[in-house]
Amino acid sequence: MSVTYLEPLLGHGSANAGQEALQKDNERHARAMPMQRLLGGGMEYADAVALHEMGERDVSWVDAACALAQRHLENAKRAQTEGMSATAMAEYRFASACFRFGHSAIFTDTVEKRDIYRHMVSAFADAARLDRLYVEKVSFPHSHGALCGWLIQPDATGCWPLVICLGGFDGWREEYFTGAQYLADRGIAILLLDGPGQGETRLFHKLYLDVDFTSAISKVIDHLEAQDQFSSYSVWGNSMGGFLAAACAIADQRIKACCVNGGTTHPSEILERFPRFISKVQAILGVPDPELAREKLSQFSIVGSEQQLSCPLLQLHGEPDQIFLLENARRIHDGASSEDKTLIIWRDGDHCIYNHTHEKYCQLADWFVKQLRLPAGPHI
Repeated sequence: MSVTYLEPLLGHGSANAGQEALQKDNERHARAMPMQRLLGGGMEYADAVALHEMGERDVSWVDAACALAQRHLENAKRAQTEGMSATAMAEYRFASACFRFGHSAIFTDTVEKRDIYRHMVSAFADAARLDRLYVEKVSFPHSHGALCGWLIQPDATGCWPLVICLGGFDGWREEYFTGAQYLADRGIAILLLDGPGQGETRLFHKLYLDVDFTSAISKVIDHLEAQDQFSSYSVWGNSMGGFLAAACAIADQRIKACCVNGGTTHPSEILERFPRFISKVQAILGVPDPELAREKLSQFSIVGSEQQLSCPLLQLHGEPDQIFLLENARRIHDGASSEDKTLIIWRDGDHCIYNHTHEKYCQLADWFVKQLRLPAGPHI
């Protein structure tokens, strides 16, 4: 008979008056990364609970997230040694999620953020090698660097329709692997891409967002077309990425369908309600001066150009969303000249509908199946 006791993920700990600033920082991170976002983005439940208890403990959000990740890495390596590949894959993926929600609490591009990001990518790659889907790390030359991403396909062969997925102000590329699985299961390939100013593209290639960002995405499509690998190209954007996706669909008529999740016509609106968010804006634009960053962000807008969006459009939004207001977001749907356009509003939906992850991804994936005229039913 064997009895094993497992210790709590982060011990019990207690706060003291000297840690008031640390507690406030942790509370801010918890608001920015609520439980539903952590879980919908691939984090294990116990990890999400542990992180949200950090406001009462003597440990920073970043340190806690990395400690949780290390525990999963140890479990993954042990499972691999024992030949338990399914367990190892899950543990690597949980580790990657912990690293991801850890580095995201660091707003500036520091050495620490880059180091945690490397660990996140490494753990994700370890999981990818064990996945039933075909997952490949890819990059596309651009300017003095490269746009980096993950290509996910139902398998390594076949000519699939491709959906390019864009994240928000910090990228969040790997967070959308959950949604990518829904698409791949329906016979659609997905490119989780860090565009200019986002994630790996920014941190390691020093490529920042500018008003010419649509040409960068078009060059990615040029590259893929030259390989003659995919049957069509569509785009799906989340948060700030929703704005980017709509702008790309306006600029490039090769885009066959567009999904805007939690987007807006003008991302500068966020600073009206959350002025401290300017630090994220400075990072994505690569502009040290906050006032200059504010001015530059105001140049990103499709107000007045909505009718040029003519491909099929799916827009998802939460009524209570305060990051990008519904009244601004729905102007994309109302103004688009698309013959086929759908706006789905969740009465209780938070930003990017994190609190309805499964329903959101089913709506999104099934809509792409219909638009791309794929046969209904299982594809794997």
